[in-house]
Amino acid sequence: MAEHPHRPGPDGQPPDLGKQVGHRARRKQKAREKGRHAAWFGLGMFGLVGWSVAIPTLIGIAVGLWMDDRWPGKVSWTLTLLIIGIALGCFNAWYWIKQESERD
Repeated sequence: MAEHPHRPGPDGQPPDLGKQVGHRARRKQKAREKGRHAAWFGLGMFGLVGWSVAIPTLIGIAVGLWMDDRWPGKVSWTLTLLIIGIALGCFNAWYWIKQESERD
């Protein structure tokens, strides 16, 4: 059973540098063997990140327009919810990228 380079070994000690280098070299070799699959995967991840930002932003705009129509005032709900949507979308994209990088 292969050890993960960032997890402690059975004795509770971190694995040595040689094992870490070996693990990374095997992972790099696997990525080279995949070739085109890696490019399609990258494009898919790019699309996933784009949609994870776009959807909350568009929802924020739609709800903001509706709120501005219902309750007009000094505050622009559209602008406020646009900014909140972008922030939520960026957090969502960061989460997806973090999850994928941890998987590797």
